[in-house]
Parts: sequence; C-alpha cells; structure tokens
Amino acid sequence: MTTTQAVQTAPSEIVRSFSQLDGLDPDRPVVTLFSGGLDSTYLLLRLRRMGLREVHAVSVDIGEDESGPYKRQVAEALGARLHLLDRRTEFAERHVAPAIAAQAVYLGIHPVSSTLSRPLIARSAVELARSLGAQAVLHTANRSQNTLRRLNGALRLLGYEGAYGSPYDLDPVTRDDKLAALRAAGVDLLAGRIVSGDSNLWCREFESGILDDPERHEVPEEMYTWSRPTAAPGSSELLTVTVERGRPVALDGEPLPLTELIDRLNRRVGAYGLGRYSGLEHLDHGEKVLEIREMPAAWLLLASHRHVESACLDAELVREKRHLEQVWVREALEGRWFGELRLAVQSFVDSCAVRTSGSVTWRLRTGGADTRSITADRPLYLRDREAWEERAISAESAAFAPSAGSLLPAAA
Repeated sequence: MTTTQAVQTAPSEIVRSFSQLDGLDPDRPVVTLFSGGLDSTYLLLRLRRMGLREVHAVSVDIGEDESGPYKRQVAEALGARLHLLDRRTEFAERHVAPAIAAQAVYLGIHPVSSTLSRPLIARSAVELARSLGAQAVLHTANRSQNTLRRLNGALRLLGYEGAYGSPYDLDPVTRDDKLAALRAAGVDLLAGRIVSGDSNLWCREFESGILDDPERHEVPEEMYTWSRPTAAPGSSELLTVTVERGRPVALDGEPLPLTELIDRLNRRVGAYGLGRYSGLEHLDHGEKVLEIREMPAAWLLLASHRHVESACLDAELVREKRHLEQVWVREALEGRWFGELRLAVQSFVDSCAVRTSGSVTWRLRTGGADTRSITADRPLYLRDREAWEERAISAESAAFAPSAGSLLPAAA
C-alpha cells in the first residue's frame, strides 16, 4: 500500500514526520492548526512547497496574545486560508469552569492551563476538517511538548477519520533552519522571540529558549502582562467572589460572564504581583521540563472555590474529592479529556458542585491576599462555638437523661 493510500484509507494513521506528508493528495484539503508561531508558520511553508492547493490554517481564539491581523498576514503570505474561530465563551464555560470545580492543579504546583485548551482546539479542527472533507489534520507539537500527546489523544478519541499528527514528532527542524527558510520565502516576522509561549484567557505560559535550563533561568519582567505589580506600595483593596453550584458567577455582587470575570480578576489580582507559577512538568517518558506561568484569576478563583466547597461539603466527601481531583488532572494531562474515566470523575465533581454555593471576600495586598468573609448558602461551619457547645451538651444530656418513673440502681 502506498503512503497516499494509507493517508486516504487508514483512519488511525498518525503523522510523525515530514516524509509522510509526501503522500498527501495535492487536490484534497488539509487542515493545520496555526498559532502564528515559528513551528506552525514553517509547516505552512512546507505544505506550500509541496504544491497542496487547499491548505486551511485553523486558529482557535481562546483569549490568546497573538492578533488576528498578524496571523492573517502570515497565512496569506504562505498561501493558506485562515479560519479564525472565536471559542472564548465555550472555553470558559465548558473547559475552565469544570477545571475550577475539579480544583485542577498539577501535583499541587500550578493550575493546569494548556491542558484545558487542547481538547477544544482539536474538536474545532475536526469539525472543520469534516465539513471540508479534509484528508488530514496536522499540528506542530514536538516530543518535548506535552501538547503532542494531548492533541493526538483528543483527535483519536474524537474518532477523526483521516490522518492526524505532527511531522515534528520524529523529524525536528532547528530554529535557525526554520528562520532561514522563512526569510528566504519573504516571511521574516519571528526572529525576535526568545521563548515559546502559549496563552489563553486563563493563563499565559512560557517555556523553552532562555527557559530551557531549570538550574539557571530568568523571565524578563516585561514578558509578564497580568502580574506585573502596579498597585501602590502599602495599598490594599477588598473584592468578593460569588460561587453558585460550583461556578464563579459574580464579582463584588455584579453578575458577570465567566470570560469577563476572569479578565477583570487577572488585572485586579495581578496588580498586586499575585498569580505567578514556575515548576517542572513531566514529558511522556518521565523527563521534566520547566514551565513558567502567570494566572492571577486562576489563583484567586481556585482558592475561593475551595473555601466555599469546604463550607458546604462534609469533610469525608472533600477528602475523597481531593483524591479524585488528581485523577481528573491526570486524565486531562494525558490527552484523555474525552475518555470515560475523566468523564466519570466529572460526574462526581458535578454532584459536589451542586451543593457548593456561597461567596468569599478577600483583602488583596502586595504579595498576598487574606480572607475577610467566607459565606455559604447552606453552611456546615459554626459562627458561635460557645453557643454550639451549649446546645450540643444540652441535646446530649436530654438524650441520655432517665425518663420519669424509671428505676435507678440502689446506692451501694
């Protein structure tokens, strides 16, 4: 069987090298994920050089840094049709909100972020590919990026009928070679980048480049957008987050869509220098890589949810949920967002969320935040310990008091 036949007929074929692309039918559409970065831009160049007549570059807008006009300029320069899909609301409601309820924090180090976006990006690409009758869905993750197994896992579980995968998996291309090829093609827009970035409305993330070495790294302050301290020294402010059925729904009493609530908190909380994370994340075979994040809204919303949850749920239920939260995180991290186990755990999380309603008032200050009020609609907490003790003792005494007319043992 030729490579061309395999691409057209084998629904499970995974693209892992550039040589496999030679078998693509030049007359059939190809869909490729396009971030506007160096790897995805170079892939467009390679597809153009192959003579493919219909290349569709898909960019899923989930609140990222790269601008639409910039992406359109690059895609058009390389002969691809850009599809810019606004999925911000869907990302917040169907991916971030469940992650808040699941307390999705990687090994207690940092909230997960790109993990949440990959399933949505994959599903958006598959929907477009099916509508076009595309022969392949390509992306540009390499084997030092966890995105490789997350996108491939999502595409597999979605049952995409064509070929899919990343040619960089087994066929890496050096940064210098990619830049040189693009310059020769008249596309010279990416040379100034010093790290690999990934952003959405929930998180801004940096890795690689000057961050390759965990033993020696530094992030230039100007790279941070949300968490650059701007509040006056010694200043503070109060804010209140309201949670209903496990979902943040209001800020300072004002009902807001989750996208806007996150946007406001990223700036208000970040003004105090809060919400930065750095840590190591494992690759497919156990190696670790350094990743730097800023996510002020996530920092506060996850803490707010935990406080309200603790006020509403029994301690044993919370203990069991904490265990299952890491199962949820593991399944999402390993590319099994659409898998049965993650969905089963989500059902448990949702059953806990139904009873999680209340609010938390915080005092923000430079370098930290303190709670000022934790309120639940149906609380399990005490507000007056002494009064509770009196009631509890009285009730216990009444339960064990001898009834009238009962026989008492004679004194010895």
